[in-house]
Amino acid sequence: MRARYGVPLGITAVATAGLLYSAGFEVRSFRLRRVTVPVLPPGMRPLRVLQVSDIHMVGGQRKKQRWLRSLAGLRPDFVINTGDNLSDPEGVPETLDALGPLMEFPGAYVFGSNDYYGPKPRNPARYLLEKTSGRHGLNGNKPVAGAIHNPWEELRDGFDAAGWLNLTNTRGTLKVEGVSVELTGLDDPHIKRDRYAKVAGGPSGTADLSLGVVHAPYLRVLDAFTADGYPLILAGHTHGGQLCVPFYGALVTNCDIDTDRVKGLSSHTAEGRTSYLHVSAGCGTNRYTPVRFACPPEATLLTLVGRE
Repeated sequence: MRARYGVPLGITAVATAGLLYSAGFEVRSFRLRRVTVPVLPPGMRPLRVLQVSDIHMVGGQRKKQRWLRSLAGLRPDFVINTGDNLSDPEGVPETLDALGPLMEFPGAYVFGSNDYYGPKPRNPARYLLEKTSGRHGLNGNKPVAGAIHNPWEELRDGFDAAGWLNLTNTRGTLKVEGVSVELTGLDDPHIKRDRYAKVAGGPSGTADLSLGVVHAPYLRVLDAFTADGYPLILAGHTHGGQLCVPFYGALVTNCDIDTDRVKGLSSHTAEGRTSYLHVSAGCGTNRYTPVRFACPPEATLLTLVGRE
């Protein structure tokens, strides 16, 4: 009896323990990633940028809300929100409350698909199938029938009232203690709302720093930003793979970027130019898959320093 059932029972026990860990501990084990990026003119003072992404707020997530509020203690020069703030149509007030202390700082934002539409239960195996087929979101797939519409307008109005720049297929400029930061943003490529033609042309050349901002790091967007000469691109969306294999990494990215660049700082090259790329693993999950494994939730404090 033991010889026949010992191995299956052992596998079941390990799987159960992993599920309890990923759903009960790691998904709430919030971390701060610190990254240094040499993109400023030589001799310029460093700038500290806090990137928050993929909050996926659901009502009652008190620990996440307290952690987000605590990030204001970092005193960043400015904040970039790379979208997917919601995973609950009723989550706007709690999202704005959690981000309230951060909205005291200069900032800007783009939206992701989950800001516009509520999630539905989904077989996780579909992410592997989409990786194999090369179809992600609305890029090659049919539109979702009966999509739940989130009150994104209320979220937009709250951010705008705090003075954050809306970078939906447009440009904006932040003034940070005499430093001019030019930002070019796109709507979410995952649901084909990006319109790069509206912002094409690259940095103006009049700002001290220019950044590209987008929710999902699709290659067509990274190619466009890089070819136009943006030194740094900020994105989210991937959740860092969310369910990763220890000592191996992510299995999927939920877009067409490779798994080697699923989170953290890397680079992207297009048309003979190279940009830094930072992809946030985000601090939340879809409400129907509230688990993380070998990929803790995070925000990132990027310290921008002078180029050598």
